[in-house]
Amino acid sequence: MTAENNFPRNLLLVDDEPNILSALKRTLRKNSYTIFTAASGKEGLDLLAHYDIGVIISDQRMPQMTGVEFLRKVKVLYPKTVRIVLSGYTEIETVTSAINEGAIYKFLSKPWDDEQLRVLTDEAFQRYEIKQENQRLSLQLQEVNQELSRLNRNLEQQVADKTREITKNITMLEISQEILEHLPVAIIGIDDQHMIAISNRCADALFRRYPSESLLGLPAQCLPVALLGLVKNLRLNDTFAFVNGSLHVIEGQNMHVWIDVMGLHSRSKGTIIVLSPTKVY
Repeated sequence: MTAENNFPRNLLLVDDEPNILSALKRTLRKNSYTIFTAASGKEGLDLLAHYDIGVIISDQRMPQMTGVEFLRKVKVLYPKTVRIVLSGYTEIETVTSAINEGAIYKFLSKPWDDEQLRVLTDEAFQRYEIKQENQRLSLQLQEVNQELSRLNRNLEQQVADKTREITKNITMLEISQEILEHLPVAIIGIDDQHMIAISNRCADALFRRYPSESLLGLPAQCLPVALLGLVKNLRLNDTFAFVNGSLHVIEGQNMHVWIDVMGLHSRSKGTIIVLSPTKVY
């Protein structure tokens, strides 16, 4: 990962000796970093408050605040920074303790090797950029999860609404079926495949051949020829001008007959027949 990933490579150098700061800048300026310098830990903290610093290199021996003390404070305030300390071997115990507690990423001994310093600084920025990228991906994942949660809630609500609608329709269908069964007239529905799709108990009682037989599901040809003739005449006229209760003799009985098309108020297709014998069953 490099600076091409849109993460600025801002480097902070902290040392109370100007010649050391100059030497560090000369060594690292070829790496195209934006370099900030501070002469003390306090100045370093002031710069960190105003700039997005990724890597910090601090000298250990500084008055008022040592490098380790400074970097310990930085760890608390800016934990994503990668922190390096320059130290002599006489201070190795203090530096090692700071490394173990996570205040310092690595240390370089004085005098440093220029190539080693450049490599270590580049590795530090790669480490910092990986942290930044992981944070970006984590935030992106959180946003995706939040959006998925919102979509799931919407889907659950839609399912709940649809379930209520289906339950309501089933209830209405059961009520309609109950009403249909109790009407004192024979009602028959013939679909566009010429099958009986609707039949109430009055219709079954009127035309069934056996006590347990139902007209539902039978071909329309099982109906009386006179009744089928009325339906056929309407279809031949291609007008479906409904039969409006006129009296006809069907199966030797006088019946008031109503015939009309289905599909005016639903997706059903076919013919609806209502018969009311002069003697109501």
